[in-house]
Order: sequence, then C-alpha cells, then structure tokens
Amino acid sequence: MSMESKNAIETSQQGEFKDQVIYVGRVTKVVKGGKNFSFSALVVVGDGRGKVGFGLGKALEVPSAIKKGIESAKRNMIKVSVTPNGTIPHPVLGRFGSGSVMLKPAPEGTGVIAGATVRAIMEAVGISNVLTKSLGSSNPHNVVRATFAGFQNLMDPYTVMTNRGIDQAEA
Repeated sequence: MSMESKNAIETSQQGEFKDQVIYVGRVTKVVKGGKNFSFSALVVVGDGRGKVGFGLGKALEVPSAIKKGIESAKRNMIKVSVTPNGTIPHPVLGRFGSGSVMLKPAPEGTGVIAGATVRAIMEAVGISNVLTKSLGSSNPHNVVRATFAGFQNLMDPYTVMTNRGIDQAEA
C-alpha cells in the first residue's frame, strides 16, 4: 500500500476541532549504512465556524507525524470570513509557488465544488457552498498554501463597508 494519498485519509473529532490528514509521504535519507525512512504528514485543523490552520509533521512513524502536524496546525490558526449562508464574501485567487486556487462564492444548496485537498480545507473551515478551481501545481503542499493565501486575501463585508464610509444600518 502506498503511503502517499491525495485524499483525506483520516478524520477525527477531538474537542472542538476537526482534523483531516491531507497527505502522508514517505521520505528517504541515504546514509553510509543504508537508507533511513521517515514520514511527513500534511494536516488541516478547523472548528467548522471560520477558524482553520494547517501543519506539517515529520516523524519516524505515521501516527507521530500526524500528531505533530495537528499540533503545528493548532498553533497556526487563521480566521476566515464566512457569510451566514455558508460561503465566502467575494471571489478571490490565492497563489503559492506555481499553484493557484480560485475561490468563488456560490448560492445556497450548491455544495462544495472542489478537489479533495481544497474540499478538506473547506469542510474544516465550515464553508458549505463554494466553487473552487485548482490551477497550476497539483502538489498538495502548494494547493493548501495557495488556498490559505486566498483566505488571507478575503475581506470581511463589514470592514469593506466601514472603509467605504457606508453605514452598516443602511446596508
């Protein structure tokens, strides 16, 4: 069985956070005495209410790598602006390396139209209606980082109204 997986291979519910393993890879270091094998795990953690983070864990065994990835993801959480109907406020493009992820808001009932990597992130964040397209690199690391770059570019609707001088009671 291959240790690499583009699909989320493990999901667990612990406390208030939901974590999903995006990718597990076997890494080999060649030394004088032979080969040393270790594992890396890319993990996404979210509360389903707009907070999400990702982490990379490395260890000699898969469970340890996943545990380290979860701890890293919890330390690097960000807040994502989610509208009441479970979508994003406006279209956005996130880029990292040679990978780009396009995120577009969708009407209620559309669901999450996304590849496996981006879908796992959207589920962790709590976004239930969104259209996405991954362009360029399909490397899971680049796709995750590009998606998070897109999240960083999202603006809260109330902040935009304040910056434009629009009274929130009028809107």
